[in-house]
Amino acid sequence: MYVEIGCRVLLGLVLLAAAVGKVSGRAAYREFTRSVRDLGFRPAGPLAAAVVATEFTAVALLAALPLAGFLASAALLTAFTVAIVRNLGRSDATCRCFGRTATPLGRHHVWRNLFLIGCAAVGALAPAGPVRPDGAALAVAVALVAAALVVMSDEVRYLFGASHRA
Repeated sequence: MYVEIGCRVLLGLVLLAAAVGKVSGRAAYREFTRSVRDLGFRPAGPLAAAVVATEFTAVALLAALPLAGFLASAALLTAFTVAIVRNLGRSDATCRCFGRTATPLGRHHVWRNLFLIGCAAVGALAPAGPVRPDGAALAVAVALVAAALVVMSDEVRYLFGASHRA
């Protein structure tokens, strides 16, 4: 049960940060929509809106209907991963995943998404059981740290000098 809690919190926070980052202002949303267009997806405006709506929906599902939330998260992240793989190596393809940075797409984005898809699968398959408050608090704390690392992964890579590597 603690694994399921941790996976729900991790995915929920990452998807919430992604959605909020994209709609945090007109400029952020405009840049996200432009990145969708630059990736070759048309019409970019409706697709950008659908992505944000789906991210918010997955967060709500993770909170209310965990299995549906895990499935929605996995499907969304799989679509993102396919889009990233299709556009690897393009100099104009950037990651506006969390709305604030324009990091060129790289293999690390694929690995990040595969990790999150794995979390969705593990969370969906995790056994149910009784929950103790201390165990739940630890699962949430670990998920908070993991979510922060995922959301800040481009910055962490830059900090450690990996910005020039894919």
